[in-house]
Amino acid sequence: MQHALANVRVLTVDDQEVFRRVAEDVIEATPGFTAVGEAASGEEALAEVARLEPQLVLLDVRMPGLDGVEVARRLAATHPETLVVLISMSEVADLPSVAQLSGTPLIRKQDFGPRLLRQLWSEHGT
Repeated sequence: MQHALANVRVLTVDDQEVFRRVAEDVIEATPGFTAVGEAASGEEALAEVARLEPQLVLLDVRMPGLDGVEVARRLAATHPETLVVLISMSEVADLPSVAQLSGTPLIRKQDFGPRLLRQLWSEHGT
């Protein structure tokens, strides 16, 4: 179990700059978490994960090019120690392809906040 005041490194991946700003603010306002970077596409996300080595990646499901589901699959293979959390504006039930990703949490952007961030990390159990 991670120490409560650990400095969890978080990368935000979303093609919408507005959400990346909001996510960064939430991360920085949550004790024990640090925003280490951001990416606007799946391709950029893969490069940034390799470069920054975040412990947690917030990953938008729907992006042009490589979507979040494909990026999550690739990260599970190349960075299994990294917690990947899929984020979407859609309801979970509206995203059937996500069901194929066993063990990858999916949250709604509307629900994202400090409490949910801490909960996701504590459930990860690293």
